[in-house]
Amino acid sequence: MQHQRANRRRLLSVCATAAAGVMLVSACGIGGEADDAPPTATSSGIACAKEGKLAASGSTAQQNAMKYWIGQYQLACPGVQIRYVPIGSGGGVAQFLRGATVIGGTDTPLTEEEFEITREVCPGGRAIDLPMVGGPIAIGYNLDGVEDLVLDAPTLAKIFDSQITTWNDEEIQRLNPGVQLPATEITAVHRSDGSGTTQNFNAYLAEAAPAEWPYPKEKAWQAKGGHSAAGSDGIVSAVRGTDGAIGYFELSFAKAENIPTVRLDTGAPEPVVVSAQSASAGIAAAQVAGSGKDMTLEFDYRTKAPGAYPIVLVTYEIVCATGNRPDVLPALKSFLTYTASEEGQKDLSRIHYAPLPDRVAARVRHVVSTLS
Repeated sequence: MQHQRANRRRLLSVCATAAAGVMLVSACGIGGEADDAPPTATSSGIACAKEGKLAASGSTAQQNAMKYWIGQYQLACPGVQIRYVPIGSGGGVAQFLRGATVIGGTDTPLTEEEFEITREVCPGGRAIDLPMVGGPIAIGYNLDGVEDLVLDAPTLAKIFDSQITTWNDEEIQRLNPGVQLPATEITAVHRSDGSGTTQNFNAYLAEAAPAEWPYPKEKAWQAKGGHSAAGSDGIVSAVRGTDGAIGYFELSFAKAENIPTVRLDTGAPEPVVVSAQSASAGIAAAQVAGSGKDMTLEFDYRTKAPGAYPIVLVTYEIVCATGNRPDVLPALKSFLTYTASEEGQKDLSRIHYAPLPDRVAARVRHVVSTLS
């Protein structure tokens, strides 16, 4: 029990200072006074709540998707204010557990211990994980003169564990015949903060290269050596500014900064290019593993299916299944119904995310309709 209380204090204290940094995110001004009319569908098809304020924080992997959703939603529903701060999955979970937010964004589902803590912020019940946006974890690199690079799981594991330290190593050369690889020192960059992106990358390496990656599937980085940076944007900045650097981050960051990405040798007939489409092929094989209304997904990181990119994540929105405040509930259900809708999902591939499979999105919408 003492161990549980200590863990709880640790989890809740992570966000004590971050809570003060939650900022309003809005694509447009908040318009007019809310009237007394019930929620109505706008011309965009969004069923708007008449008013409400939603505080959310968490995963940096979904920050570009969340920015898009908030912009589209608030254009249709100006009476609702939504704020999202991309402080990483660890911070997002901690703020939700503290009761500072009504949505926590995380790239890995809650642990059993965290589920128990949510009973304190969800009166009469507990929180659930709702998958909302998928995406590939791209391996971006900066290597002068090299515009096409193939790596596999064992080689990636050795690079990020400081066992392979120069780009002309024979193991990298074997995967790239005919490519003139320089003797540049490798600068492998990992997240310094607790990160669901890190946990999913750890899970991929542990499953696909178990002999080379002995580390647990956790949010905290534990491999030897390397360099660290905070947030996905921090890794992007480090990779972009360092010849010989390599790092992992959501594909939209690579596209935004024009950073080249690794093609992955999975054992399929051809190395797989990272894209929203190849990630969707990987996510489509996922199975719902959560119980009750919880929708935790399990992935096949060892897939050899042609065109299926295996380093994928799904960002979950953590919400209370029951016990939501009456002044929050209508806006919460309205916004999450939109994000899981066909309208909310259809344009995600244009900003380099993988839309949820239809069967998963439909189930998410049903669960959202039952929130109370």
